[in-house]
Amino acid sequence: MDTRHLARIGAIAFVAVALTMTALQLREEPKPVPVEVTTVFEPDGDPLPAQLRACAQMGELALSSPDCRAAWAEKRRRFLGLESRAVDAVDATAAPAPSSEPQQAKEQ
Repeated sequence: MDTRHLARIGAIAFVAVALTMTALQLREEPKPVPVEVTTVFEPDGDPLPAQLRACAQMGELALSSPDCRAAWAEKRRRFLGLESRAVDAVDATAAPAPSSEPQQAKEQ
């Protein structure tokens, strides 16, 4: 046997195996992709999530709204697990609300 003849037989066998495997893969049904379900727990009767959504939709106007400031303070209190006195202290040190009046430039 000639080595060229043996190489051709090997190449033909390789191509035949590759085509067979491809045909078998195409014949199989694709497996369905499992749908990932995410559930969010929102306690019934709690108005805070609705208030926070409303504040988010207000945009910059929410910065001057006392209702939004109170909702954010309550959210911080719940998230950090602080007592109401500690949250009041944090709110007292917070930056003042932006005003809509133009500010005068400081003279040096």
